[in-house]
Amino acid sequence: MNINLISDTVTKPTPKMLEAMMLAEVGDDVFKDDPSVNALENKVAGLFNMEAALFFPSGTMTNQTAIKLHTQPGEQLICDKYAHVYNYEGGGVSFNSGVSCKLIDGDRGMMKAKQVEEAINPPDFYHSPLTSLVCIENTTNKGGGACWDMEELKKIKEICRTNNLAYHLDGARLWNAMVTSGHTPEQYGALFDTISVCLSKGLGCPVGSLLVGNKTLIDKALRIRKVLGGGMRQAGYLAAAGIYALDNHIKRLKEDHIKAKEIAEVLETLLFVKKVEPTETNIIIFELNESKMGELDFMELMRQNNIQMIGMGQGKLRMVTHLDYTNEMHQYVIKVLKSI
Repeated sequence: MNINLISDTVTKPTPKMLEAMMLAEVGDDVFKDDPSVNALENKVAGLFNMEAALFFPSGTMTNQTAIKLHTQPGEQLICDKYAHVYNYEGGGVSFNSGVSCKLIDGDRGMMKAKQVEEAINPPDFYHSPLTSLVCIENTTNKGGGACWDMEELKKIKEICRTNNLAYHLDGARLWNAMVTSGHTPEQYGALFDTISVCLSKGLGCPVGSLLVGNKTLIDKALRIRKVLGGGMRQAGYLAAAGIYALDNHIKRLKEDHIKAKEIAEVLETLLFVKKVEPTETNIIIFELNESKMGELDFMELMRQNNIQMIGMGQGKLRMVTHLDYTNEMHQYVIKVLKSI
């Protein structure tokens, strides 16, 4: 039994998802002539009560397109120091858009409205970059799957409105946040100018993310997607997986969250574990007491027990529960951890 807890991106399509994919009606999406892609885009736009959506091959391309939409070269966006757009998108902010990031020292990837307000450069001070965009990530990846407080998001929205800033949500794991918080897609759609959502993480699809916004922005996004090489032809096979996942895989995310909390609870009892971040969703991030157990030694020990995980740097380790992580696997992982 090989157990992969590196990420929730390692899942494979379920038999019923594969069946939906194989039965998909397809066309050429580059000509906007794929009925399954069109149906997925309409479905997601409707969920968020926004005008339009556009299907992308990856979440990184979706976020990069949003940043390009909202900024001009030489400008600056505000994000937390843990933000995915800064840490894990290959420097695309600067490469694709010519934009710099002002990093906020938030809590587990979440910044306060006051911090955002203080980070805005005076628009008439031409010596500093013009602030034009605020990026939020919910849930926070490097912050251990933390969920933003809706009231804080609303306060940041008001600051964006007052200062004429665009407001983008990197919602790669937004489905997880909604299951935990009870907030609805419509609530997020009412706050943000653009939202990216991922299908290939918690929902278990093989490929795909979407960008949601008003029609004018999404029309512009189509051109940017073309420039970035994101146009796909008979993408309806992938879109059908997304439609199936949206209909069948959202509520079950709660199962992943429960398993993650149970792993975190066991880790907290182990003498060689220094700290476990609060575990709200499906990501467990923890640190080891290096004097008792080294990071490489622990990961090798887990590997010998056929359990794969990942290092996040700065002494942090990560496990992520997901659709393919079964109850049998979970009991085995708990047993192994307790035996160390």
